[in-house]
Amino acid sequence: MTSENKCSDCNDPNCGAMGKRPGEKEAEFLERQALSSRMCQIKHKVIVLSGKGGVGKSTVAVNLSVALAMAGKRVGLLDIDIHGPSVPKLLHIEDTQASSNGSALSPVRVEYPTGMLNVMSIGFLLRKRDDAVIWRGPRKHGLIKQFLTNVDWGELDYLVVDSPPGTGDEPLSIVQLIENADGAVIVTTPQELAVQDVRRCVVFCRQLDLPVLGVIENMSGFTCPKCGEHTDIFGAGGGRAMAHEMGIPYMGNIPVDADVVTSGDSGKPMVEAHPYSETAKAFGRIVRTLLDPELKAEENKPLIMMERQTMKIAIPVTQGNLSLHFGHCEQFALFEVDSESKTIRDRQDLTPPNHEPGALPRWLGEQGANVIITGGMGTRAQSLFTQNNITVIIGAPSEEPEQIVNAYLDGRLKTGTNICDH
Repeated sequence: MTSENKCSDCNDPNCGAMGKRPGEKEAEFLERQALSSRMCQIKHKVIVLSGKGGVGKSTVAVNLSVALAMAGKRVGLLDIDIHGPSVPKLLHIEDTQASSNGSALSPVRVEYPTGMLNVMSIGFLLRKRDDAVIWRGPRKHGLIKQFLTNVDWGELDYLVVDSPPGTGDEPLSIVQLIENADGAVIVTTPQELAVQDVRRCVVFCRQLDLPVLGVIENMSGFTCPKCGEHTDIFGAGGGRAMAHEMGIPYMGNIPVDADVVTSGDSGKPMVEAHPYSETAKAFGRIVRTLLDPELKAEENKPLIMMERQTMKIAIPVTQGNLSLHFGHCEQFALFEVDSESKTIRDRQDLTPPNHEPGALPRWLGEQGANVIITGGMGTRAQSLFTQNNITVIIGAPSEEPEQIVNAYLDGRLKTGTNICDH
């Protein structure tokens, strides 16, 4: 069904909007028919819930949406957190204002090489970014209905809905308005306090006949990038144990990763900014379970489509070997790599511009680099590379550039301490 189609054009006898319900007024019927007409253009609707705040639900919703877009899907992301919309910031579109094309609002479009993401949030409707929304339940319900009915989503493969924590007005409204949602993805952290609230979230879904697609355990363990020691900061296994206890699928765990903060602040989700990180691979495995529910997240390789078909890897070079500090190198070796066959296609040796703040990340971005491997780099420089869509690998040994690249492609690259962590 195209955006011009209406329910009157639909020949599906099972469509719930084909006729009035008992006691339904004409205006109510037309409203429901308009909503059904819009939702019929969307194949899958997934609602991201959490029983407790602070578990990283919006970060999970954004990364899942971007991962689906990078997998070649047409994706919509609806932020219904009326009082604290996070999605615009996480995608670096917080200064964007919504526009209209006649009677409908146009979602904000974020383009990816293999797909696109349509985004809508109350953040696009506020006059000032810091404006507070002080609304009661009925008004919030009305806005969510408008987001579903009066936003020109077009034809989508997936609509991902980021809900505020708990089981209050907004989650209740979205479940009641989307009558045929595929189900809910519930986000928790390992500790018992969060898991208790997730149990209530599962009961909420069951009372409303909303299927639970699975549970994601976020912030599940931290591995020190310097010494390699693993620490379960928030405990371990609470989400998996709860899923088993309540008879619902366990979709996988997302590790604690300091780069999540940097990528969130810069508006580049982990699956885009650091596609080869363990965090991005974990999201990739979870997305595969959405694309094919028969798969188990823990048993599958990272999404192939998450990896760029053509990569350019930059290596700072001094006296023929990798330079331990990217800013003090003589040249950059820029390798063009076929990421599917894991082979080097070409190498260029380039003389960098003068080392001034922000110059090298911008220059390497202009050269098409999307990965830089070095011995050491400060946190400010890492942030600048992330803003230029370049994944940073730190702590590499001072060896020949070809050896470094081949080890990275084969998964054999061993990294150590960041010698320039300032």
